[in-house]
Amino acid sequence: MNINKKIESSLKLKISDWELDFYSRPIIESNGKKRWELIICSTRSYKTEDIFLWNKKCPANEVNSVWLTKALNEAISEAKKQGWEKPSIVRFWRSSMKSIIKKSLESLSIEAIVSRRTYDLLDRIEFLEKEIYPKEKGYVRGVLAPTFSSKMENPPQPLPEAVRGDALTISEISIGELKSAENWPIEFGDIFPIQQDLDDNYLVPGLRLFSKDRSLALSAWFSCLEPIKLVMNKNQLILEASEDDKWLVTDLPEKDANILNIKFLENKKNFGYQFISIQSTPYIEKFAGFWILRDIELIT
Repeated sequence: MNINKKIESSLKLKISDWELDFYSRPIIESNGKKRWELIICSTRSYKTEDIFLWNKKCPANEVNSVWLTKALNEAISEAKKQGWEKPSIVRFWRSSMKSIIKKSLESLSIEAIVSRRTYDLLDRIEFLEKEIYPKEKGYVRGVLAPTFSSKMENPPQPLPEAVRGDALTISEISIGELKSAENWPIEFGDIFPIQQDLDDNYLVPGLRLFSKDRSLALSAWFSCLEPIKLVMNKNQLILEASEDDKWLVTDLPEKDANILNIKFLENKKNFGYQFISIQSTPYIEKFAGFWILRDIELIT
């Protein structure tokens, strides 16, 4: 009976990737040192409505992989108490902390992915920096602990010939349709719950790629890309991905580029959702690949 209960309990554990940031915060502690803090959250999905949140302060003289590994073990233990399975993947984007974070995660047999596809983490940091930190003693207003280096110096690279597809279109999809994305037939991709109080009729801009014979191959490639958001640079449509990658999707006529740029800017005011879809033809009712993206106004 006890064995059955243990098996039943293990089957109910919630599973999710994690998103992590380990860096200084805009607070000066009583010892005159900047606060360092580990912030963790689970990646939201349709599988569970819950989200795991965990913070731990780190002494400024212990910012190393030893402290981080110990803290991660504490987070894993606390997560299990709350019904969460140990994550198999953790995403982070702080390049200056890459070696410390990777070393700690690898020691725990957790895959480390350097990626800015950490939308829930960025929401969490924004909440802390707007609602929590300003109320604490020692808070310093201004640029003390930027959420992420936004220099993005890498020039855009053309999409490889093998993954450009046969055709592409700039399109729009309604928020109402995106809310039902969990029920769509999707081979590759990454979708997450849409903010429920948004107007279902609001239109979200995105990119549709078509390839009659190679749609699955394109989708597999995009799946490794960690797509973040679509942006306009003059008349160029750029896909930002991974840590600081930029991919040139296509050049647009000036008029079309201006219209799309306006849509992107307007869309930013409504949670910044975007999408990329990959299909064999425009008429088939299934996706070889589908990703929901977000253009978030990052705090610096």
